[in-house]
Amino acid sequence: MSLPLLLVAGDQLDPELPSLRDAPDEAVIALCEVAEEGRYVPHHPQKIALMFSAMRHFAARLRDAGRRVHYSALDDPDNAQTLIGEAERLAALYGCDEIRATRPGEWRLWQAMAARREASLPWRLYEDERFFTTPEDFAAWARDRRAPRLEHFYRAQRRRTGLLMDGDAPAGGHWNLDADNREPLPERLRVPRPPRHRRDAVTREVLSLVAERFDTHFGTLDAFHWPVTRRQALVDLRHFLESLLPAFGRYQDAISDAEPFLFHSRLAAALNLGLLSPREVCAAVEREYRAGRAPLNAAEGFIRQVLGWREYVRGLYWTRMPDYKRGNPRGASRGLPAFYWTGDTELRCLRRAIEMTREHAYAHHIQRLMVTGNFALLCEVAPAALCDWYLAVYADACEWVELPNTLGMVLHADGGLMGSKPYCASGKYIDRMSDHCRHCRYDPRRVTGEDACPFNSLYWRFLETHREALSGNHRMKLIYGALDRMSNDKRAAMRDQAEAFLASLDTEAAYGRGPHAEGYARDGREAP
Repeated sequence: MSLPLLLVAGDQLDPELPSLRDAPDEAVIALCEVAEEGRYVPHHPQKIALMFSAMRHFAARLRDAGRRVHYSALDDPDNAQTLIGEAERLAALYGCDEIRATRPGEWRLWQAMAARREASLPWRLYEDERFFTTPEDFAAWARDRRAPRLEHFYRAQRRRTGLLMDGDAPAGGHWNLDADNREPLPERLRVPRPPRHRRDAVTREVLSLVAERFDTHFGTLDAFHWPVTRRQALVDLRHFLESLLPAFGRYQDAISDAEPFLFHSRLAAALNLGLLSPREVCAAVEREYRAGRAPLNAAEGFIRQVLGWREYVRGLYWTRMPDYKRGNPRGASRGLPAFYWTGDTELRCLRRAIEMTREHAYAHHIQRLMVTGNFALLCEVAPAALCDWYLAVYADACEWVELPNTLGMVLHADGGLMGSKPYCASGKYIDRMSDHCRHCRYDPRRVTGEDACPFNSLYWRFLETHREALSGNHRMKLIYGALDRMSNDKRAAMRDQAEAFLASLDTEAAYGRGPHAEGYARDGREAP
């Protein structure tokens, strides 16, 4: 009789995982904490603690269901400390004749597993069915499309799933209600407090372990608030549906100097780990709309993020790797500003985004796109450096979702595959969508001078520098028209202001410290 080892990765905590189905009762289910996965970038301690605690609780759930489980703790003396090595060690220990695994969340692991298919102890690999689409589905949709845009994919997904559809038409008559979701926060708006989950003995033990083993990593554990069981994840889902969803749409692009979470769901980490499924979350949001408890713009905005964007970036990742991560058409080469690790900057918006990230392993999508990301784009930070930072510091950052979002959306470094124009903006955008600027020493209305917001001169410098590549885009014509109407003296002063600011930046080595940087060394190429 076949005796397989069923390897479950830390982001696959679902009892219906394909590799767990139809396995013999004697099969050994292995969950492995390994140092390699905790250190290949300096992951935020909360991210590591979330995964370890969730894994330990999931192992207990499987044992309670009568499954045979081996759990490799990080401090086990025989732990091989690499996922492949530990799986093969356990398979030998239990006398297993094969290892079964479901597609992991990173290309490097998938390739390492695929390379072992014909080994003396073979690996059998299964497709991950927890998503609405598979990489093959996405490839079939994208075939023969010159520009596989999100909006077209999203509409196809709505039709295929029936979510927010009234027959053959979108609910409310419009596919996309993003224009209704760009309101800044009004003053004195009360934001509901998120649930605070009880730290049981398992979580307390993990927090102590992580504090000891990963104490040099960016981030603190004090405010750890992540769900580590399915029950806790369902509490967060209910809180979002009842307390946050009604206002989520209109304020989803707003930024607050004081409030890190606002009306965002914070469900991405639970979705990525497998504690919640995208189908159940989208169905629950649609029910709130159908019952009249949430407006359509809120329900559509959220479902677009999960059914549309989340599936879209995963499809791009798996169908474009490994070359995708090398994208850098503008040759950006600046190292990551050192204050991304310390928060030590006078730019209030950046300081608060980094402080919130350090405290919570979280910043919402506009903080990532239009504050830390926009600044890195305007400063021409090397994609590898920023990608490694985002992968390290956010609890919901798996490479399949982080890399396309950072490289394609934030840095526009994928040759325009994801978007026809870069998401760049001056300080005026941040002033309009946040209350940061009233607390900042810089003035968003000024472009030059000691008190001028650096975003302003950096913005115009970026546009001038990349005029040849960007000015032909019809969505950029008004912007370049404004630039052309400026006097030569004003443009020179802005350039001088931007260059002086860039020269003052304290930066790291340009190509990061993790898998994106290493990709260049592995194939013998230099970073572009």
